[in-house]
Amino acid sequence: MIERYWRSLFYFGIKNAVSCSFAIFIFVMLALSKKLEYHWIYRYDFLLILCIMHQVCMVLWKIESKDELLVICMFHVLGLLLELYKVHKGSWSYPEPGLTKIFGVPLYSGFMYASVASYMCQAWRWFDLKLIKPPHQIVSVLLAMAIYLNFFTHHYIYDFRWALLASVFVIYFPSKIYFTPNKTVFSMHVVVSMTLIGVFIWIAENIATFLGAWKYTYQHHNWTIVDAGKLSSWILMAIVSYIIIFELKRVKGELE
Repeated sequence: MIERYWRSLFYFGIKNAVSCSFAIFIFVMLALSKKLEYHWIYRYDFLLILCIMHQVCMVLWKIESKDELLVICMFHVLGLLLELYKVHKGSWSYPEPGLTKIFGVPLYSGFMYASVASYMCQAWRWFDLKLIKPPHQIVSVLLAMAIYLNFFTHHYIYDFRWALLASVFVIYFPSKIYFTPNKTVFSMHVVVSMTLIGVFIWIAENIATFLGAWKYTYQHHNWTIVDAGKLSSWILMAIVSYIIIFELKRVKGELE
């Protein structure tokens, strides 16, 4: 019995690492590019070229399907729109120069959001994910829209993130995710799984800012750990990612 659980834990870690291949690639490139001397190309432009090449290779090698590429592109656009707005508001910045920057936002930044979608698409396949008792389609879509809009509107009106988190708990309370690391099927509450993903994204964000992917206003002179308050934002973003992927699969009839 114990050996079976250890084996499942081993496969759980391996499959998660494989699912994170896009994010791992970005981290490695951030680390390597930080040490390079640029004479003919800017770092942000170099990272954009590498991310595009990696994405093309993942599709050509059939690591990602064309449908998954559609989801990833959607997140790239949603991420860039959010980046444009947040940088304009001064929430964070990209201080390095680049030819592929639009209103202060390098185009490669959208791939960091896309890597989250890539992870979820990969994990869905590798773990044979199944959602039991999902909320009604209209409810989940409206929830995703409300969460995304709140990232913009909280600069002008009340920040509803805690109300939205409470809504997520209520709406998804009956729902569970079933996943298979090896041969044994496990279950986890949707809110717990999304919280764990949000925590790991926050850890990844600390690594990314340390490597100079972007900087918050309090990190320009000396790097400091990212405010723990960002955890709630990443949990909500994970929920949005999950809803979009799940609903697209539901529309295409890929769910059992």
